[in-house]
Amino acid sequence: MPNSPKTKRNKTTTSHSQNGTYESKEKAKDVVSLVDDLLKRAIEYGASDIHFEPMSAKLAVKFRLDGVLNTIEELPKILCDNVIARLKVLGGLLTYRNDIPQEGRIEVGESRDDRIMDQRLAIFPTIHGQRAVVRLFYRHTELMNLEQLGFSQEIYQALKHVAAQSQGVLLLTGPAGSGKSTSLAALLRHILKAFAGKSVVTLEDPVEIRIDGATQVQITPHGQMTFPTALRSLLRQDPQVLMIGEIRDAETAKIAIEAGLTGHLLMSTMHSGSPAGALLRLLEMGIEPYQVTSSISAVLNQRLVRKLCNTCKQKVDQTGTFEAIGCDDCFNTGYKGRVLIAEMVQLDSQLRKAILDKADLDKLEEILKNKGHTTMLTDGLRLVNEGITTQDELNKVCGIAM
Repeated sequence: MPNSPKTKRNKTTTSHSQNGTYESKEKAKDVVSLVDDLLKRAIEYGASDIHFEPMSAKLAVKFRLDGVLNTIEELPKILCDNVIARLKVLGGLLTYRNDIPQEGRIEVGESRDDRIMDQRLAIFPTIHGQRAVVRLFYRHTELMNLEQLGFSQEIYQALKHVAAQSQGVLLLTGPAGSGKSTSLAALLRHILKAFAGKSVVTLEDPVEIRIDGATQVQITPHGQMTFPTALRSLLRQDPQVLMIGEIRDAETAKIAIEAGLTGHLLMSTMHSGSPAGALLRLLEMGIEPYQVTSSISAVLNQRLVRKLCNTCKQKVDQTGTFEAIGCDDCFNTGYKGRVLIAEMVQLDSQLRKAILDKADLDKLEEILKNKGHTTMLTDGLRLVNEGITTQDELNKVCGIAM
């Protein structure tokens, strides 16, 4: 019996469906390979972050190299949803939710480069689609110890002095990506090595750097164990050294300051542009001036500046300094790698009096200037004179108009 038109249409539909499934599988394979290749290239380049930024007509892929975003690829807009979906699968996120921010972790497989310690994924919805950022954490074996970080001799000795104390608070300030976690990890390793037997506990969100010998606790977002809750409980477990990933709110600040007053050495980070600004921020959080002056041992403010590429840098005869040129080794940026600049303030009687009098930022800065305080800019000038970086790079990082 001949096939009816309806049967024929069904066969045709089935055939098209099979072809569509095959094409979909091939496209999925292409996207998997594309994402894997981008992750691999980012590691080869030494990128700290990969940005997938949707625009009206394309998906821009950018690598953060030595702190600066560089556009690596511009993909067709049609690939945007598939690329983000693939990242979500790798990060264990909800692929069907496109309207909420999500955060996850991409497992580092055995086939991945062994330099990578962790890969963090963050998704955020925008008007042009979902934006994704993958942050790469490397095993920097050359930055394990305090003496390897590049601090000036003065700051290095001051940090060792703080690490030897049995109580007090050390604050590290600076923007995201300025090396604060690396500095704290190196300082904790120094304490574990120099003062064997000390109980060292960290509270982090997330745990970025593994430290042998320390008890590390990860605070999960939106969980019941918040920083204040965990900190209160840990103080009953007889820790001698505590590290909090970041002081974000008044409640955490209050408990941290109290810990520093009651026989604990506490270290943490805080977002602030300067040491004086960090001290005032504690007061704004409701910490009493006498508690700040009694608990804070020192404030370390740091940044990372790009290092000149040794292959292509050229000396300027008029100044004796070097300038960035650009070559294949540095992706034509003129810079390759980064180096630390820092300033450190330790509280003395004059600063304590000013804080107790609730002096403003200008007054505190004036006191530091009159004392001959070594600023970050001054610290960076030694690197310019040694041909490690440029004045332009230093001005840019320190926020000085050119």
